[in-house]
This record gives sequence, structure tokens and C-alpha cells, in this order.
Amino acid sequence: MNDQQSIDEECCTMTSESTPLHVNTAHGRERERRNRSASYGSYDSTTITNITYPYPLTLTNIIATSPPATFDSTTTYRSSSCILSTLSSASNDDISIGPGNSGNGGGGSSGSRSISISAASTPMVSNVTKALENGNINNNDGRALPPLPSMSSQQSILSQLPPRHRVVHSDGSSSTGGGGGRGRNNNNNNNNRSSNDNDNNKSLSRHIPNKNKNNTSNNRNSEPRTKRAACRHSLSSRIKISTTLILLILGLLLCICIIAKYFILLGPSSSKRSTSTSTTTNTRHPTIPRNNNNSNSNSNNNSNNVQNNHEGQNENITELIEKQKSRRSKAEGLFDEMGRYVFEDYDALPTFSNFLPGVAGIYGKPVWSFYVNRGQGISSFGVKSKDFPIMEFHTANNAYQDTPLLGFRTFYQGHRGGVGWGKSDGESFLVEPFDPARTRFAQLYSSRNTQSSSSSSLKKNRKDGGKMKIPPSLVPGAEEAANYPTRSMFIGSNEMQIREVDSVHKIETNVSYYTLPEEDFGAFVRRTTIANIDDKSDRPLHLSILDGLARIQPVGGKLNYQLKTIGRTLEGWMGVDEADHGTMPFFRMSTEPADSAAVVVEEAGHFCLSYIESDEKEFLPIVYDTSKVFGRDSSLTRPLGLFDTTIEDIVAGEQYGSAKTSSAFAAARDVIIHPGQSITITTFYGRANSITDVPVIARRIVQGGFARYKLSRARELVKQITEDVETKTGNKLFDGMVQQMYLDNSLRGGVPVLLGEIDDISQSLSVDEDSRIKVYHLFSRIHGDLERDYNDFVIEPTFFSEGPGNFRDIAQNRRNDVIINPRIGSFNAKLFLTFIQMDGYNPLSVEAVVFTIDDKNECDRLAADAVGYADGHRADREALAGVLCSGSWRPGQLAEMLEKQNIFLMRTLPELIDNVAASAKTSPMAVSKDGYWADHWTYYMDLIESYLQIYPDREEKFLYDELLPYFFSSRVVRPRAKKYVLSRSYNGQWHHVRQLHPTFEDSSRLEQMRHYVNDSSGWYKTEAHYHHNKGGTIVKSAPIAKLFLLATVKFATRDAYGMGIEYEGGKPGWNDAMNGLVGMLGSGMPESYELKVLLNYLKKAAGKYRRRVIVVPEELAALIGKITDALDELGDGEYIPPIQTKTTINKVPSDLFQYWDTVATAREEYRSDMISLSGRVIEYSSSDVIEIIDRWICQVDLGIARAHTIGSHGFEGGDELLGITPTYFSFNVTKWERTGEMSQLGHPLVNAMEMTVGKFPLFLEGVVRMMKTLDKEHATSIYNAVKKSGLRDEKLGMYTLSSSLVGQSYDMGRMMAFSPGWLENQSVWTHMSYKYYLELLRKGMYDDFFTEMESGMLPFIHEKNYGRSLLECSSFIASSAFVDPTMRGQGFLPRLSGTTAEFLSMWVLMMVGPSPYFINDETGVLEMQLVPALPFWLFRHDPTAVDNKQHSIRFKLFSSIDVVYFLSQPRNLFGVAPEKYEIGLRDGSKIVVEGPTIPHHLAMNIRRVVFIQYIVAYF
Repeated sequence: MNDQQSIDEECCTMTSESTPLHVNTAHGRERERRNRSASYGSYDSTTITNITYPYPLTLTNIIATSPPATFDSTTTYRSSSCILSTLSSASNDDISIGPGNSGNGGGGSSGSRSISISAASTPMVSNVTKALENGNINNNDGRALPPLPSMSSQQSILSQLPPRHRVVHSDGSSSTGGGGGRGRNNNNNNNNRSSNDNDNNKSLSRHIPNKNKNNTSNNRNSEPRTKRAACRHSLSSRIKISTTLILLILGLLLCICIIAKYFILLGPSSSKRSTSTSTTTNTRHPTIPRNNNNSNSNSNNNSNNVQNNHEGQNENITELIEKQKSRRSKAEGLFDEMGRYVFEDYDALPTFSNFLPGVAGIYGKPVWSFYVNRGQGISSFGVKSKDFPIMEFHTANNAYQDTPLLGFRTFYQGHRGGVGWGKSDGESFLVEPFDPARTRFAQLYSSRNTQSSSSSSLKKNRKDGGKMKIPPSLVPGAEEAANYPTRSMFIGSNEMQIREVDSVHKIETNVSYYTLPEEDFGAFVRRTTIANIDDKSDRPLHLSILDGLARIQPVGGKLNYQLKTIGRTLEGWMGVDEADHGTMPFFRMSTEPADSAAVVVEEAGHFCLSYIESDEKEFLPIVYDTSKVFGRDSSLTRPLGLFDTTIEDIVAGEQYGSAKTSSAFAAARDVIIHPGQSITITTFYGRANSITDVPVIARRIVQGGFARYKLSRARELVKQITEDVETKTGNKLFDGMVQQMYLDNSLRGGVPVLLGEIDDISQSLSVDEDSRIKVYHLFSRIHGDLERDYNDFVIEPTFFSEGPGNFRDIAQNRRNDVIINPRIGSFNAKLFLTFIQMDGYNPLSVEAVVFTIDDKNECDRLAADAVGYADGHRADREALAGVLCSGSWRPGQLAEMLEKQNIFLMRTLPELIDNVAASAKTSPMAVSKDGYWADHWTYYMDLIESYLQIYPDREEKFLYDELLPYFFSSRVVRPRAKKYVLSRSYNGQWHHVRQLHPTFEDSSRLEQMRHYVNDSSGWYKTEAHYHHNKGGTIVKSAPIAKLFLLATVKFATRDAYGMGIEYEGGKPGWNDAMNGLVGMLGSGMPESYELKVLLNYLKKAAGKYRRRVIVVPEELAALIGKITDALDELGDGEYIPPIQTKTTINKVPSDLFQYWDTVATAREEYRSDMISLSGRVIEYSSSDVIEIIDRWICQVDLGIARAHTIGSHGFEGGDELLGITPTYFSFNVTKWERTGEMSQLGHPLVNAMEMTVGKFPLFLEGVVRMMKTLDKEHATSIYNAVKKSGLRDEKLGMYTLSSSLVGQSYDMGRMMAFSPGWLENQSVWTHMSYKYYLELLRKGMYDDFFTEMESGMLPFIHEKNYGRSLLECSSFIASSAFVDPTMRGQGFLPRLSGTTAEFLSMWVLMMVGPSPYFINDETGVLEMQLVPALPFWLFRHDPTAVDNKQHSIRFKLFSSIDVVYFLSQPRNLFGVAPEKYEIGLRDGSKIVVEGPTIPHHLAMNIRRVVFIQYIVAYF
């Protein structure tokens, strides 16, 4: 096609002047084959081709979106198909970003942006242009668009586009909705389209059988029909095509010459980097000077270093460009055209599990689902938690075995020719796609098996020289195995698809899965597309099909545990009702299966609705009687019922669903599929509250295009989340991983949205500036899955869905919220500071905030505004006002209460939510459980530091001016005399003192909480969770005072040697596999290093704001006084023990033991006084605070010195001589006295009199935390030592969680129960490894960091060893210490972990720098600068670009602002500020700033986000 083609979409404009040649290569054919997999059933001429959601949905206004009331299939919708995935876009495209046009095209005050991709960017544009001609552009449902429409059709589509959508032409003209065409030469456009339709179109057609028979799409190996179609073209058309091809070939040759000349001028190429992942070759470039200045240095220092990085670069240009290419090539073949990760022969690969994110939108009800690379993928799904399955939850090890048989299955009874299936006059077959018996395992294709096609035995050499015979029934012959179907799995961000190509039966089967978004009912959607790929036009495929679940569970209360333990008994309650005869089964139990006096009749049930998409109005019958399909084969291996019975007869016969587990197969009978055509069966599985709801749901889902539209929305929902960190570098793998990491981080920490934006003013202010704005986190959940089967995840099936998570997880994964969305302000920091208890601990489980409105008049006003003032609305007004004022609620709960009470709204639900949120106050909500983790408090400083990176000018106000309550928990830490018990060792040979059951539920605290119960709901009021004094007033303190309290309690909890902080609360620190360390009276150095960080910050803040005072409760002041007295008695003399050897037993010196006992007693007395605080407070001046903290820091440093002296040992290499910090200690009580009391388990209680210290091998955590307290020089020294230690896995080029634990006691915890290299025992625990890499980057150790990235971080590790998508992080990787060499390097426990938070922190440092906002020391005003840390190999390279724009990187700042870095010449960009900024405003104006910093007024506007469209920085 030789006319210009333009596509204008929501956020990108792509322009092309020519269409590239179709390259007939193996890679090209593979790409086309994958296009087929994405095109599982395409539209005919009557099908809607452009789909959009009626409401613009971005994360800034997402809360104002509600689902459409109806789905109009006759409307032409705008397509989002051009919003391509990061991975499918070219890495070399030249992006020029400018202000939007002031007309209908975007830009202007509307805030839209225009990102133009020039014609020189051939890789990306050519893909788009070719795909448009071929019908291979994704239509948001995994299938191809039809070929380009005729001119009249284009004009029709353009006439229906909204005015703000434009088509941009190469001559600068534009067409808005209502006119215009795609190109200037319409005749050529049509002619070329016809040619390409026949030559290149590989999409599958979804025509109805026998309809439009002459308009079928071509298939592979369809040359005869291609020639016949080509003959229909005129001679002039062929001449024009030939001319176009010749011109394009000449242009391509010219480009090659230019590029060759460019490289010749650059000089000879250096040797390429080795691609082996097993080596640890240092790939630094020592000739490239790098800026080693402190990352917090001001702009003057950075600007002076710009020129330093230019020197000595020319001789390395070619080498750097070659490194770019080598990294870029790794992504080839890993993705399809839609950017989905591809696994070929997935069911023959090592097993892995994964999940769909369960995101159904704000106004949707999610369904959870898990899948494995076996069978048809999906292993379980359901609602809310694994207690409510639709398909039973199985742990990973069982899911790998059960999924092929108990999961989704498909059966074809088919024939070609003849009069019917099973008749002698035709070619009949019964086949099951994705049958595990036909998996293409590599062993089936070994040379021993393929030497003879007639051989049916597999011979294997044995040591005795004999041969091992394999029965023919177990191993197929070579010819048979060669004909096994090929299978692929495509993993998208919110979908999963599998494909099978059966060359024997000439059938291609594509199955896709997604969660139904944005509906008031939840459902899991399966789309099965069956295509006839026979190249013989006279061989139509006649099929009868069963497609669905082999086993479906009914509704009947919490079933997960009961299914595992009394599954057969449960079947007695099971039954199947029907909402409509044969097509709408309803699976439920008669009552909930409980042996209780209160009988609960089950009203809810699971539904299964299915139809063929070409005939949505007619539902398919459902076969639910398992015996009709499988007969007496109880293993469900073979469909015995289909051997001698047609599907037609099964559907016509009786079915029985009582007292047994049912199936749910959709039955399609005698479907005719002509060659090149396909059909799609779409099935919805979900839960309905009543059987009468099923017909209502059915009427909704049969509206034309519903399933395809919903798939497009499912994709778009996740894209709207991940585009916050959209990144375009020279490495597509890296770009995709950034977005995947952000998605997984959001699923654990939550996606923050802003509620209460009720006017224009509020939309430009932060939470700290406008009290009406509320932050609410969506889609979060605890990280439970098939491999993390120990965690009970919860995904609430409501609007505004969210679930609880662990304190540590939520705190870590929200660390970067304020950096990515500055309008969140101090919300997260204040939220978690509120969770600080008076005892220095915090609750375990964090839930979503709750909303309350205490003013009855305000509730009445909101209710009247929502439902109207008319007398006829009085009942609804009173009901809504009662809901709003009856206690605390969450947005999803409010929506449910409106539905249950049938309250009719005059306003939309989003408007109501915003209005009530603006008037309400929010309160944190959390739950304490069975103990207190020792490390949870260490994440407060991370949240504060992130906040101050964006708002350093608000530090004083944040620390001193707002009072926060203390969380109140009924769980209390016991004093030592109540938890030190005398017990026998695990082998019963001796007695020892252990710390058991350190916490308990305090009945007096529970009684106090009962005073704050809501009379109407029976739930605790929010006040019940806050600490009160004797007068009943909630105790509050400023954040600086709460941090001071925290530092005091933790300083008072140091161990008897003053080294680590004791694990006295029943739980260890971050490494929860050291659970036994609590019983060993253990302590941890990681918390001591974090204490030093906290103390240093408090000292700095007190010194900076000397006029301010710190106000604390008098009970805390008393504890501080007792600590001071104990220190006075101890003295400040340094005590360092002698260097310890393996035979030395370090007894705790008596003076240190006495100090520890005194302070621990004071701490216990303080806790006993907390239940009845006096309400009086004590003020500390800044000078007082600094004096106290200086003394504490000195003691902490002494303890650290003692820890280094005592040291740590590991394997025989002598780790103790490397100077690496130990991580853990244990204390053995060598002398004790009995108290005369017994513990709750009958053990004698004791008081400790003397102790000795024990030590452990090296752990990486201690190193990571220590590096936070070091400068670059000392950090480099530690880094070099760690590389020589047992923490380094040289073969993998990674770092293990610990060195060898061989010989350690099982008392230390469950990690000793694991094999070395597995789980927490010396494996590569990615979270801690990433923490380590992050510290390298924070210290400015850029060369070391990027060297480690190449071997130890995704996506640069070896994909075959890793065994799953390189975009998705695993919690641990089996290390070289693991006994099975085939599993070394393989990842386990997928995705949701703290690793994502560490990576996002790296991304921020790489793209933005450590302190984007800072206070100018000279002027005292706020300024901004971008100081990235980017290696040259990560830049995109475009040799055709001009004006020093050949090397570029693009990313999204603050979720909205496009930022582009242009590098004038090849070099690493390490800690260097730009020479110039170009800032584009939303009104179309542009501001140029010379120098490395952005002045105050512009910096403020950038922080407000809404005024700025783009930033271009020149280096």
C-alpha cells in the first residue's frame, strides 16, 4: 500500500508512508503463526470491528466510571487496538513529544497528548501497517481485525468517531470524526488491500457455516486459492504493486548502505559480550569515566560533571552499540505480536503455576483463578477465597497432576464427508485437544526412538550393556509421535490463552480465559475457537463438541477444607437445578453441610451459560452428568460415554446431578466448519445469589459482541494500571518487566485511587492540601496461590474490591506510591505511623481504610442530594441516611447495601461515592494476631524517605503539626518471668531455657474495647482500636514523638550483649523461616542497623527544627529516665570481647547482663502501665533529644563492634575472616532460678541469671541492612567481601539468602528442614537479593550494580533455566546448592512479593534519581532536578535521528508526564543532571530551562502533575 496510513488512538498517533515487504523467513512465518493464535476467530463483514468503553477510564478519573447499562451491538465503537503493548512496539522508534494541537485532535486544555512516531521508525510502523492490511491488528479480544474497509466504509467509521479523535496525514492535515479517509489515494488503497487480503492475511474467519462461502480467509499452504484470488486483480493493480515493491527494496538497500557507512566511521567493533548466563564476566567499561559524586549532591556538582562523562568515549561507541543489539535480540521469539509471553510445547516444559490478577475494575466483581502449564491450563477458580471454589483449589503439586483430567476438557466427535459421525462411509474421529497422552515430550523424539518408524519400544543403554524394553503401550512409534499436535501458551497481563494445531485432523483449537470486568455479577470467561485448517476446499469439517469443566463444585458455604477431608460425604448435599431446561444449570447444595442446630438453606448457586458467538441468542445445552461423558472411567481419563453414543443423543437423554460431583460441558451439535473458517464457543462460569438471577445474567451476556468487548476491557483495565510506569528503552524485555513488576506490586500493595474529587479545584490538589480527597487502595490481597498454599488470600467479590494483607507486605509495596502519584502525599506514611502501638509493636493484618460520617445533618443532606427531595423519595432518603450514619463502611459495602435495600439513586453511583467520601473521615483498620514481628517497624523510614523525596518542603509540618492516635491491641507481650520456660531438648538429653508463647490476649484490654461497640451493627467502632487514657480520651502524638517512642522501646529491647534487638514478641524478623530463633532467645542485627538509621534521622530532624519540642506521655518519659540511669551505672566505657573462635564460648559479662536485666525490667513495667495512661505529657527540647540520641547511638555502635568481633562462620572458606556482619545471635541461659510457677503448657517458669551467646552462618539480610549505614567506600569494601563469601553463587551469578547451614541445629527454625538450595535454606531469595542490589545503586556503585543486573536480575537471566516468564519475578530460585542439577536456576513461588517494591525503587533511581525535589541550600526554596543512572546499553539507538537525538529513553513521570532523555553521544549516564530541559504545558506552550535544575515555580507545577504534558531533558 503506497498511500499514507494513519491511526489515531487514545494516547498514540502512528504514521507510516509505506508498507514494508512481507519477509518470507522462518521468523516471519513463526510471527504469522502466532498472529493466528491471537486471532482465534475473526469477524465477518457484519461484525462490529471497533469497540470502546462508553466512559473514558484513566487512573485519575477511574472512580468516576460506571459500567454501561446496556450494550448496544449496533453502535460503532472506537477501537483501542492501536494501544499496543510495550513489548510489541519497536525499540528503535524515534519518539518526538510535543504539545497537543489546540483543535479537536487532542492537546489543548483537554490534557491529551500526542506522541508521534516518525516514518523513519520502520520496525514499529511497518508492523502496524502490515498488520492493518492483513487484518492482524489486535481487536482487544486476541483476534485480528478484518482487512481494511473500503473507502466508503472508512468514511462511515470516521463519521461516527467522536470529535476528539483524529486521523493525521503526512501532509499535516487532519480529519476529525465525521469525515475524511485513511489515505489520499483511495483507489490504490483498495487495490493493495485486495492483494494483501489474499497474500498475507493469516487470520481465522468466524463465518457461520455455509454462509458467505466464497469469502473465506486463506490458511497456510493455501497457494491454489491464493492464485485464484490474485487473478481477480487488474493488470494495472499488479503493476502498481510491483512498482511499490521495487521502490521499497531500493529504499531498504539505501538504508543498509547508510547504516554500514555509519558503523565504518565509528571504527572497528570490539568483541561481543558472551551470552552465557553461567559466567560472571565483568562487563564494565573502565575507559568510561563515571560520576561518583554523592547522589544527593546539588545541581552545581552535577552540572560540573557533565563534561567528564564525554571524555574517552569514541573508541567505545561501536562496542556500546553492539551491547545494545545483543541485549535487544534476547526478546526476539519470546513474545507474540500482542506482547504476550509465549511458551511453545508448554505442557512438555518443567511445571510452573501462575494466576490471572483478578481485576474486574472498580465497578466489577472479581473472580480469582490459577493456572498451570498442564492440560488446558486453568487449575482452579472461584469467588472471594479458596473456601468458595467453582473449580476446586488444589496446591501446585496436585494441580500439575489433576488439571489435565479434572479441569477444562474438550471433545470432538467429527467427520469429513459421509453422512455422520461413526458411519462407515466417511472419515470419522473422536479426539480430545490438549490430551496429555499426546504431549510432545522431548524423550519421544530421541534418536533411539526415531531410528525406525516401525519401532514401538524405547531402548535405553544400561551399565550391564543390556537393553531396557519399554512396553509399546507406554511409548508411541516415531511416526505417531511426529504427528502429535503442537501446543503453545500465551501469557498476557490479564488473560491466558492456549493453542493446539492438530495437523492430523486439520483442526486448530484456541482457548482463552479472562475475568469478566465491570459487571454487577462475577464470572470467569472461557472462549474456545475451533478452526478448520484443511487446505482442501471440498472437505468441510462436521463436529459435535463438548467443551467445559470435568468437575464443577456447587455453592454450599466454606468448602475447601471439607472437599479435602469429607468429599464423598459432601456429595450427599449436592444437586443441580435448572433455571431453563437444559441450558441454565444451577449447581448448589440443599443446605450448608454443617452438623448444627441452625440449618442454613442454600439459595445461591453456580451457573454455567454458553453460546456460539455467531448465534448468541441461542444458549447451548449443558451436560452436567459426568457419567454420560466418562461412563465408568472414574479416573476421567477416557470419555467412554462418547465411544458409542453421539453428543446429540447425550443431550436428548436424561441427566442426573444428585449425590455426585457434576460436570459442566457446553454441547454444540453437528456444527459445520468450512476450510479457513472457525467458530467460537463462549462460556461464562459464575455465582448468582438466586436461581432467578440466572436468566437476568443470561439476557445481559447475549448482547452482540459482549464477550469480545469484555475481553478488550479486561486488557485495558490492566493497561491503565501499568501505564503509570510506561517505559521505552532499547530493551523490550526490560520495558515489559517494569510494567509487570508494577502490576504485581499493585496487586499486593493495592492500586491507589483518589475519591472525593467533587470540583475542579480538588483535581489539582494533594491529599495534604484538600481534606475532601481520600485515598483508597484497590485490588490488594495477601500473596496466596498454588505454591504459597499456606496463605489464605481474600479478594472481595464487590465493587471497589480489595482484600487484607500483611503489614510488612503492604508497607513495602506502597513505598513508591507517593513517587509515582504525588497527590497521595503523606497518606501512607501517616497511615502506618498510626499503627504504632504504645508498646512499640503494630498489628499484623492491614485492611482497607473505613469511612464514617458522624454528622446526622450531613448524612441527610447527602441522602437528599443522591435520591431527590420529592416526598415519594422519602423512604429511600431515610434508608440511605441511615446507612451513611450507622457506622463505618467501605465504598464496596456501601454499594452492596444500596442494592440490598433497593435504594434508587437520582445521581450515578460514582457521584454518590465521591460526595460521601468528601464529607467522610477515614480511619485505618487492622487486626492483631498471634505475635509481633520484630522487623515491621523498620519500614516506617522507607515510607517517610519516599515522601520526603517529593515533599522535602513539608517535612517540618509532617513531623510536628499533626497528631496521630496510637493503635490499641488486645494482644500483649508477656514479661520474661512468664515466658522463659525450662524444657527438654528435642532429643530429650538435656534441659534448656526457651522462650515460648511470648504473647497472649489480655482480657482487661478486650473488656475496654467492648465499651466501643456499635449498637446497630454489633461491630467495634473505630475508637475501639485506638489507645485511650484514664479519662477516656484518645492518646495522640505527633509523628516525631511516635518515632521517638519507637526508638526508645527498640533501644530498650537490645539483647544482653547490646548487639541485636531481641525477638521477644513471638516472631522473628524478615526471615520468618528462622521461627525457632524466638525460642532460642534470639536477636537480630538487621533491626540494630535500622535502629541506627532511625536514631540518625531523629537527631537530624531535631537539629534542623530546634525551636520545636517533642511531647511524649509521661510513662514513656519514665522509661527514658530508667534507661539513662542504667547507662550511668554501666558507664560509657567500651567493652569488646576477645576474638571468638569456634571453640570459644562467649559468656555475657556481668555488667552488661545487669544493664540488660535492669532495662528489660523497666520496659516490662512501662508496658504494664499502658492500660491506664494518666494523660499527662512531658516535653523534650531539641537539645535534650539530641543529647539522649547521641548517647544511644554510641551504645548501638558499641554493640555493632561487638557483633563484628564475635563474627560469623559459614563453610570452610572462612567467612568469619572477611569482615562481614553477622545477622543473628542466640542466647543460651546457663544459669537460672525457678519462679515456682508453671506455663500454660506445664513447663516450669524461670528467671535467667547468666547467658552465653551463640552465632550462626552468614545471612545476606545483615549485609543489606548494614549497607544502609555505610558510605560508598565502606559499602564497596563489604561488596567485595561478599563476593568472596559463601553468600555468592558463582555458577548462577547470584547471591543466596544464607551461606551453608550444614551442621546447624534444627532449633533455629524451619529453614533447617529444607534441602540446601531450596526455599529459605541457601536459595536465591529474590527479595533479599534485590534489596542488596538496590543498596549498590543507592551508594552510587553503578558499574557493580549493572554488572550484577546482567546475571542476577530479571529479565537478563537465562529463560530456559528460569522456567517461567522472564517478566514475572519468583520469590526464590533454586541455587547451585540444590541436589538436583536440573532444577538449579529455576524460579518458584510466583510474582507477589517484596521483590517488586525493591525493583520499583531501582526504577525510580535509574530514571529519576534519588532526590528529584530538594531545598536549595543558598536560596532556601524548592527546586527539582532529574539525575538518572542509566547505562548506555539501555538507550534506544536511531542512527537516522538528527540534532543529538540518536540515543533516547522515554518513561512516565508521576503517572502522567512523558519524559524523554536525549543523549548527545554514547556514554553511560551515571548520576548526571541534564544540560537543558524542555517542558511542555497542557495549554500547548513550551518552556526551555537551561541548566541542571528546574526553578521553583515550574517544579511546583510539575508536582501538581495536571499542568504538565511532557519534559524533554538533553544530556
